[in-house]
Amino acid sequence: MSSADPEHREDEEAPAAGDDEDTGAQVAPIVKLEEVAVTTGEEDEDAILDLKSKLYRFDKDGNQWKERGAGTVKFLKHKVTGKVRLLMRQSKTLKICANHLILATMSVQEHAGNDKSCVWHARDFADGELKDELFCIRFPSVENCKSFMETFQEVAESQKKEEGEEGSAAAGLLEKLSVEEKTDAEKKEEKKTEDKESTKQESEADAEKKAEEPASSA
Repeated sequence: MSSADPEHREDEEAPAAGDDEDTGAQVAPIVKLEEVAVTTGEEDEDAILDLKSKLYRFDKDGNQWKERGAGTVKFLKHKVTGKVRLLMRQSKTLKICANHLILATMSVQEHAGNDKSCVWHARDFADGELKDELFCIRFPSVENCKSFMETFQEVAESQKKEEGEEGSAAAGLLEKLSVEEKTDAEKKEEKKTEDKESTKQESEADAEKKAEEPASSA
């Protein structure tokens, strides 16, 4: 029989029985990896707004806008203090592009000639130190830009109210402290008066006693 026979060739090429059989053996991993908890620093905050955008900063030396990154911009409100900060991270690397508090004195305005962009000044901490920055942010739609600006202004207004309440509370505390200090001063003055009165009475008693002694000896 010729070796070119299809049947003979199939017999030669047929794999040995059991070559592809699953033996059921399990290979243990060489290194056991443990789960590590990752913190973002946002655990104690609630997101008020979360939008895709592209951020720019104005380079004063070069007198031009420079891109900081494309990603997600958020307004985060602290659950305890009520303070709100703006935080933006790059999409792929999660590197921080902007990180600053929204203060009562801050304002945002539409960028001239582009209704999808807006600009504002801030003391930013994205690079690990406070820097005065002029930011420009661009959104995919006009609606998102308006939503960002409205939220920005609402947060700034709310901070004004909180600062006013904090100022009133501080004034009340100072008034309370002054009243307490006045009360303490009055108590000290009363004690001095009582001490003087007591000393006076003791002196008068001693004088009377001395005056009686010659009479009794006589």
